[in-house]
Amino acid sequence: MLEENERHWWYRGRARIVRAVLAQLDLPPGGELLDAGCGAGTTLDELTRYGRAHGVELNPLGVRAARDRGHADVHEARVEELPFEAATFDCITCLDVIEHTPDDIRSLEELRRVAKPGAALVVTVPAYPRLWSQHDVVNHHYRRYTRRSLRRAAWQAGWGLERETGFNSFYLLPAALVRLVFRGDPEGERRSELALTPRSLDRLLELPLRAEAAIVRAGGSLPAGLSLLAVLRAPGTPRAAVARAHLERVAAA
Repeated sequence: MLEENERHWWYRGRARIVRAVLAQLDLPPGGELLDAGCGAGTTLDELTRYGRAHGVELNPLGVRAARDRGHADVHEARVEELPFEAATFDCITCLDVIEHTPDDIRSLEELRRVAKPGAALVVTVPAYPRLWSQHDVVNHHYRRYTRRSLRRAAWQAGWGLERETGFNSFYLLPAALVRLVFRGDPEGERRSELALTPRSLDRLLELPLRAEAAIVRAGGSLPAGLSLLAVLRAPGTPRAAVARAHLERVAAA
């Protein structure tokens, strides 16, 4: 995954979606930002545009790779036990991480602990539990999400909901077909689906995600997709109160 992080169309496409969302958050200049589960540090590159970027990563290989990119403040730690004081960060990203944790509510609570009042959390997760496959097992997932399950986890952890969207919509049907084809295939079941596409097609395969990023940047949202993105708000400001009231309504639906 570290090798694929910069060149693979899926990682590059997700980075475009996240970049479009970050640009709309009205972050304070020179703020404190955290990427929880930073991997090789590519998202930290983006966060440095907005202020001082910090990272945590469970895998020591990821910590080393992120530091080698020039990000000195990267710690080896679990998302459930962050090595920071309460109310430290103006913005947090947590990209395809909480599905790897046994207790996602505890993870979201810990992220809220280190968030300043009204801070934004940008979280992405894999969608559609019915698409569970060996891909999820290989990547050590505990769960896939529906909008309802992500909303309820966020609600129980004390967050408010400001925005949500699906993404990677174009490949939803093809991915579902691939998972049906490989079920029961020993060779197919030992690999992550990220390994199924050749490098020569990366630029072409990224094009749909470029289009989705443009929709998100314009304020739109996508009703479906292989992944979900939510912008959550920590309590403590009028904007956060609105987000909390919104989440209360939709989480109860």
